[in-house]
Amino acid sequence: MPPRNEEAEHGPEAGTGAGGEPSPAGGRAFTQRSAPARRSPRRRRTPAAPVASRSNAVHPGAWWLWALGLATAASRTNNPLLLGLLVGVAGYVVAARKTDAPWARSYTAFIKIGLFVVGIRLVFNLVLGSPIPGSHTLFTLPQLPLPDWAKGIRVGGRVTAEGMLFALYDGARLATLLICVGAANALANPARLLKSLPGALYEAGVAVVVAMTFAPNMVADVVRLRTARRLRGRPTGGIRAIAQIGLPVLEGALERSVAVAASMDARGYGRTAQVPTPVRHLTTALTLGGLLGVCAGTYGLLASEGAGYGIPVLAAGLAASLAGLRLGGRRQLRTRYRPDRWGARSWLVAGSGAMVAALMLWAGTYAPDALTLGVVPLSAPALPLWPALSLLAGLLPAFVAPVPAASPVPPAPPAPPAPPKESA
Repeated sequence: MPPRNEEAEHGPEAGTGAGGEPSPAGGRAFTQRSAPARRSPRRRRTPAAPVASRSNAVHPGAWWLWALGLATAASRTNNPLLLGLLVGVAGYVVAARKTDAPWARSYTAFIKIGLFVVGIRLVFNLVLGSPIPGSHTLFTLPQLPLPDWAKGIRVGGRVTAEGMLFALYDGARLATLLICVGAANALANPARLLKSLPGALYEAGVAVVVAMTFAPNMVADVVRLRTARRLRGRPTGGIRAIAQIGLPVLEGALERSVAVAASMDARGYGRTAQVPTPVRHLTTALTLGGLLGVCAGTYGLLASEGAGYGIPVLAAGLAASLAGLRLGGRRQLRTRYRPDRWGARSWLVAGSGAMVAALMLWAGTYAPDALTLGVVPLSAPALPLWPALSLLAGLLPAFVAPVPAASPVPPAPPAPPAPPKESA
């Protein structure tokens, strides 16, 4: 009797396993399974901040109030450690909550401007000298003789370490103020800020926005024309090339201006309502008086000797200005489509900046020597604990503000079809 052929009855895989090995059980075929991959331990997911939308977005005015609070705190001290901490707080919030919009890139430009201001302040101290007396001479520059009517002014002379350190502290304070303003520019949408302006300032706001968009459009035209000349093989540098590019740029700017004027005229821009004469005069008086009060109160907050009257004068000026703007808004015949809401997150963002400013003003009463450093005699700056902790309140927007929505990623282009295989 011939041997039984299992392969003929059950197929070639009946008596063998994977890889040609015999199966462990008589005619059954078992496929060899790989060992299960080790699963990584489960991580606890932290609750992420909500994605920004029109309903929960932070009001642009809240970002400006937050930045002005940081700027007020920077104006109350010349301690480089506290100023550096303020710059770090503003930079962290901008990095955490900035968008991909063009205005969000302005923060880096403001940092460069701040560094340039510090450098200019040091150069002025080198050339024009400093009124700070010092005993540590670094070097001596040749001094330029001046006439008698220019007494008190010198060019060149002795450069001291105390004068350079004072110039460094002063320039760092001004640079921090600029960086705080740059943080507001990077976080606040200018178009939404224009929509939030009161009716009395709408025309001025439109003029400011149109003027601000002129420079980016002009730069875009210059880049486009230079690229076109480069593709045609024409030179893009030199006085002749600049003169040939300048005329088309000015023509494009004029065409855009005419187009903007035509669109504004078609939308009825400039129409005003009939307001009684006494109401107009009262509006003018309240607005101008309120703005003067705001300027005086702001100077009192920024100056070290005006902290007593700064807050009440500023509050009175703000109240008068708001009343004047409220009355002036009656002259504008316009509606506001989907206005931005001032929600709880906006209150928290604005309140964090106000808290930083208030705590720094209070710190000037119990630790004035830690905020305002002297340079005579020379000493290393120290970081005061409580003023430094009060600055950390400015980090609150990085946790309560919604995360900006990511820009949509364009789909990848389809892969080209594979070429047909040639037959043998």
